[in-house]
Amino acid sequence: MPARSTALSTRSAWLDVPRLKVRRFAAIAMSEAPDLAEEILREIRREYPHLPVVLDESGEPMAMVGIRRAIEVFVQYLETAEGRPTVPPGVFQDFGRGEGLNGRSLDSLQAIYRMGVRLAWRRFAEIGQRVEIPPPAMYELVDAGYEYLDGLVDQSVRGYAEAAARQAGERLRLQRRLMELLLAEHHRGDPADAFAERAARIGWPLPEKVAVGVLLRPAREAMAPAVGQGVLLDMEFEQPRMVVPEPAAAGRPELLGRALTGWSGAIGPPVPLVDAAKSLRWAEAAVRLMERRLLPCGDVLYCTEHTEALVLLQPEELLDDLALRCLAPLAHRGPTHARRLAQTLLAWLETRGGAPEVAARLGVHPQTVRYRLRQIRELWGDEIDDPDRRFELELVLRAQRLRGRLGEVRG
Repeated sequence: MPARSTALSTRSAWLDVPRLKVRRFAAIAMSEAPDLAEEILREIRREYPHLPVVLDESGEPMAMVGIRRAIEVFVQYLETAEGRPTVPPGVFQDFGRGEGLNGRSLDSLQAIYRMGVRLAWRRFAEIGQRVEIPPPAMYELVDAGYEYLDGLVDQSVRGYAEAAARQAGERLRLQRRLMELLLAEHHRGDPADAFAERAARIGWPLPEKVAVGVLLRPAREAMAPAVGQGVLLDMEFEQPRMVVPEPAAAGRPELLGRALTGWSGAIGPPVPLVDAAKSLRWAEAAVRLMERRLLPCGDVLYCTEHTEALVLLQPEELLDDLALRCLAPLAHRGPTHARRLAQTLLAWLETRGGAPEVAARLGVHPQTVRYRLRQIRELWGDEIDDPDRRFELELVLRAQRLRGRLGEVRG
């Protein structure tokens, strides 16, 4: 609410009211404060029956105590018109905290307070008529009352914010524990019950399939992506992780695409919930290749769209050893000549065609291809006709191409 200037702090109609009338007004209002507090609480309970009743040590509703004390402090202020009316923050902060913990909105909280001020003003107006307080002075009392209300609301908002922060922190802790369980490499026995128990504590419906994402933080500090409540996100990792439920559901890729704008990373393949760790491994592998510029950077990619690269570029040591053995016949050729022969060999293995098909793939003359194919047969001999050797050669050459070691495909 916007702050008002203190209504009774300067020369005003209320300060012009004879002191005898002010003291009489205050005495009547103070004597009726308990009854007024009961009336306000009764109306609040009627309008908002969901509000819990919390009793103090004496068995009296704490809300009643708070309302009565608020009325008394305000009446004392009206009598003295000194300083600002302040109520000890405990009761109203606790009330706001309770509203936050029970999932109610600040709008409902402020509506309750406005109802209380309206009922209090009605009673004060009746007392003012009895004491014959001039209308201009009573109007100032209304303004002072709403300024006082602002202070009470501020106290409750602080309590509400504390509760919201505590709830958010607790939910984040429980969510992190759920993700730790989901992404564990090994589970003892059947993890279904443990999944269900932890998921229920944060209201997360267990999906049949999930995909796990790993994100690379932008160069500039960025807010956590707004991936929606259904997606579990843990920003505490150096490379944030997320668990995407039912990744193939209608609209899910589009929603994630918008939420992850400005981020890069990888989303692993969809897997059954119990195999979430496998999806994480593929996402981590893709991110490592992105960091080495072997996979496209700048966006969040899907591992299922880069299967060849992930399969061929992962076992580097094994493939390097295989490449040394398979491509040994090229070792004594010059780099440029060896690269062209390797390009031609791969094109021939992929097309399974003759010189015209290979020439069209490479963008060279068929006669050039025939010349190179004769050289290839001379280098590898009869091994080039062995299916297992051809498979190894294609595997190695595809990996070489993915790593950029074959240069341009055409030429």
